[in-house]
Amino acid sequence: MTAKAGTAPLTDLPPPVEREALHTRTYHFRGFHRADGLFDIEGRMVDTKDYAFPNEFRGMVEPGEPLHDMIIRLTIDLDFVVHDIAVVTAAAPYSICPAITPAFDAVKGMSVSKGWSKNLIATFGGAHGCTHHIEMLRAMGTVAFQTLFGWKEKRKREMGGATSAGPTTTTPGKRPGFLDTCHALASDGDVVREHWPEFYTGNREI
Repeated sequence: MTAKAGTAPLTDLPPPVEREALHTRTYHFRGFHRADGLFDIEGRMVDTKDYAFPNEFRGMVEPGEPLHDMIIRLTIDLDFVVHDIAVVTAAAPYSICPAITPAFDAVKGMSVSKGWSKNLIATFGGAHGCTHHIEMLRAMGTVAFQTLFGWKEKRKREMGGATSAGPTTTTPGKRPGFLDTCHALASDGDVVREHWPEFYTGNREI
């Protein structure tokens, strides 16, 4: 039996050999529609160890105590443009880590859709940013896509106009930018043939 999406237990993996738990990293992302029409994309990353270890800045870090605990909120509009950002470093291995958070104000005005990852690396790469914040922001671009297109589809369904199971094109006749970005959305695949037949490149005689 196939588990409902999002509910499959880790026990669906092949049984592991005997092992010792050492490290846990958790990501949590959510998208919100605000009363002013903008959207908040929030993310949190937490690193914990399963054993105690010494840290020069913090002393002894106990099992389950966050080594990293970082939170970001992006505020964007329907065009995926960043209006605001809030960054919090609640836990880190060095006292200097939180000092970089004001630098991320530079994302204001950037597009989360076009060239997002490239612009993040160009602006905050190397010693100009924080590796973990960059990792989170890159993932938040995908969360923004899921949030905004999901909201648009929800609105269309509420008005009786949406029938597609996936995101639709914002401009009629324009090839969706998400085609050929993964196996499921291959332009010659069944999903595209069903939902975006005008952009299907496979065998139309099947």
